[in-house]
Amino acid sequence: MFKRIGLFLITNLAIVFVLSIVLNLLGVGPMLDQQGLNLTSLVVFAAVFGFGGSLISLAISKWTAKRLTGARVITNPANELEVWLFEVVRRLAQSAGIGMPEIAIYDAPDVNAFATGMRRNSALVAVSTGLLRVMDRNEAEAVLAHEISHVANGDMITLALIQGVVNTFVIVASRLVGYLVDRVVFKTERGHGPGFFITSLVAQMVFGILASIIVFWFSRQREFRADAGAASLSGREKMVSALEKLRQHAQQTHLPDQMAAFGISGTPGSGLKRLFMTHPPLEERIAALRKGR
Repeated sequence: MFKRIGLFLITNLAIVFVLSIVLNLLGVGPMLDQQGLNLTSLVVFAAVFGFGGSLISLAISKWTAKRLTGARVITNPANELEVWLFEVVRRLAQSAGIGMPEIAIYDAPDVNAFATGMRRNSALVAVSTGLLRVMDRNEAEAVLAHEISHVANGDMITLALIQGVVNTFVIVASRLVGYLVDRVVFKTERGHGPGFFITSLVAQMVFGILASIIVFWFSRQREFRADAGAASLSGREKMVSALEKLRQHAQQTHLPDQMAAFGISGTPGSGLKRLFMTHPPLEERIAALRKGR
């Protein structure tokens, strides 16, 4: 756990450092000066941090995923299971029209798998030891097809771009609200007062929560598409059986929070929690497949 927290902090500090250098190279001035709010600087700042953080995180996602999960990449298959994994992924990747991804196994009790990577032809597909113990070969093949479909659909980059748009909007909107409150409510005439910082912080939290609903909605929709893609690549009944097996072994995922959206199985929820789920309920995914969606 401490290793995950440390890696998370170091990674984010490195991203902030890199983006700060980018802002300096672009010659972006302060968002606030004695004359008021500099909209050009604000928009550039928001775009650099909104898109930059999301895209850099995606660019290093394979490296991060391997270290957070302890995933072991299969370079030379050492046993029959690894040979099978290698050949199945190769066949599925060819059928989906993408380059051969890296294949990895990570040690975890939960029945899960994930795919990540910035480019369709250079992705990472990993499965847990728990999944390999619980599922038969047909079901495991369907899960691999699901992850290959995510890669072929470009879901990782699309999600990063949507997150970038959302981040940019939240940064700009929260600063504008902070500026207006500072001027209208706190009557600050020149420069900026504490009202700007306090209001901007609160507004950013509120807008961030509301905007994340959009990101989570897209994340859920892409699971339906990946399920349909897996049904096309490996067979509908295999995918239905794999989802049924996931439902039988439903449990809290052991994937790190920053990787939760990439797993095949997420944490269930009800009521308002459904708005913040990365994955649709397994029952809905199974029903959609059986209806041929």
